[in-house]
Amino acid sequence: MKAARFAWRRLEPLHGMVYFVPEARNRYSELGLQGRAGYFASRGAALGRASAELVIATFYNFCPDVVRGALPAAWDAATPEQMLAARLAGAGEALRRAKIHELPGLDEIIGLARRAAEAACEHPQGRPLFAAHAALPWPDEPILQLWHAQTLLREFRGDGHIAALLTEGVGPLEALVLHGASGLVPAAALKLSRAWPEEQWAATREHLHERGLLDGDVLSIEGSALRQHIEDRTDALALPAYGVLGEEGCERLAELADTFGRAVTDAGLLDRSGFLAALRASA
Repeated sequence: MKAARFAWRRLEPLHGMVYFVPEARNRYSELGLQGRAGYFASRGAALGRASAELVIATFYNFCPDVVRGALPAAWDAATPEQMLAARLAGAGEALRRAKIHELPGLDEIIGLARRAAEAACEHPQGRPLFAAHAALPWPDEPILQLWHAQTLLREFRGDGHIAALLTEGVGPLEALVLHGASGLVPAAALKLSRAWPEEQWAATREHLHERGLLDGDVLSIEGSALRQHIEDRTDALALPAYGVLGEEGCERLAELADTFGRAVTDAGLLDRSGFLAALRASA
């Protein structure tokens, strides 16, 4: 299970960069969508003309009022098909800027990631956002095949993570506050990107203190244990995808993914400054 987690985490930058790169934002802007509207519409386009309520449910941790401010109005500017094409084009442009297509081992990592993604496609039940992306056609370009494979693995894991949160009674804003308290992501960035009002954030923080999950601004022992349990359960729920590779295959995927993930990071594709600036501008 540890090797599967390493494989996912090390390759995740290859998918996650699409939320931050200017190539994607520019593509959405050409269709008339800025800031969060571009994000909600591009990621939600696999669901069709998704309602705000469907995106609130499947994305889980965004302030509902912010989602409702973007959808369904975004579909008056661009169709889901246009958004899917724009997202794929932006991803390809960014990955070519990082010269991902020139890295050795591309064919091998595509083979491993696609094999895991296709195994995940045999288990769509209870994973709506994953299932919607799994229904999309595979791209022809190799680097986009790799991006699509990691997109499927990411959404497969994400739907499982939501299931684990629900099972443990951790709501959307509670999950964000606990994440911020873990120190892995600054709470300020989560507040800006997820757009919950400060008073709701403060009230949730107080509630988590009462539950014994926070100690000041950081996780308590109980909070750390709960977060670790949720992560372990998420790992277990992701195994239908990675199990097909076996331990050796997962280790090899993790080894290759380290090189590809670092290339994305070194090329600056995960620079959040432009993304956060766009959110401030559209607020």
